[in-house]
Amino acid sequence: MSETKATLLKAPFELSYKYKRSSGPIMSQVFEGLAKKKILGSKSKANKVYAPAAEYDPHTREALTELIEVGPGGIIESWSWVHQPSNHHLIQTPFAFALIKLDGADTAMLHMISDCEKSDLAIGNRVKAVWSETPTESIADIQHFILDI
Repeated sequence: MSETKATLLKAPFELSYKYKRSSGPIMSQVFEGLAKKKILGSKSKANKVYAPAAEYDPHTREALTELIEVGPGGIIESWSWVHQPSNHHLIQTPFAFALIKLDGADTAMLHMISDCEKSDLAIGNRVKAVWSETPTESIADIQHFILDI
């Protein structure tokens, strides 16, 4: 029995993920804090503060349940200049990706620094958060950082 193209079964295929992920009890508090212009870090039993917040200590694997406010200022630990942003970048003028150690934190977070020149940036410079006008309970509630000179 031979089949022709006309008798083959066909079905449309669409790859999608039609579900919403729950942030969980710890990260939900972190995202709610961002909408209120507060940055929360998680504190370990050894008094190390992780920012961005973590649910588990990367060294001991213990659950981290204590959240404390950090920032909104901090220092640049490392940076990389983006002279010509691509279409997918959230900022369409030259900016820097930077590791920023927020005040009160022991770790650094990756975010963007804008409204400056490349020559203005240096490791150790202070920065502060610029908040979005329309909070979404996401990391995008921190629009970017600016130099705090």
